[in-house]
Amino acid sequence: MENNQGFFKDLNKLMQFPGEGIFSTVLAKAKTYNYTLMCLSAGTDIDEHTSTRDGVVQVLKGKGTFRLYDKEIDMEPGVFIFMPKNAPHSLKADQDLAILLLLTE
Repeated sequence: MENNQGFFKDLNKLMQFPGEGIFSTVLAKAKTYNYTLMCLSAGTDIDEHTSTRDGVVQVLKGKGTFRLYDKEIDMEPGVFIFMPKNAPHSLKADQDLAILLLLTE
């Protein structure tokens, strides 16, 4: 999906909140990066896990709690979270929650 011409997407129009669970769509992907829009319905949990890549979470809409190592971070629009590779993390959506996730080498 690498695009050397550049492109744009309206994330507000792409957001979809399922009745329960997670909607996700890959926005851009190449060997060294992956941008994904994730929309979690209120009450959805993602159990603790790790990633083999560095990651960035940018909160776009809603509220929730992100746990990075043993620190709880309040998620709300404008919050930026950096997580190094192999960092244990989890999250819970208190409201419908939209995030932009970047995984990179």
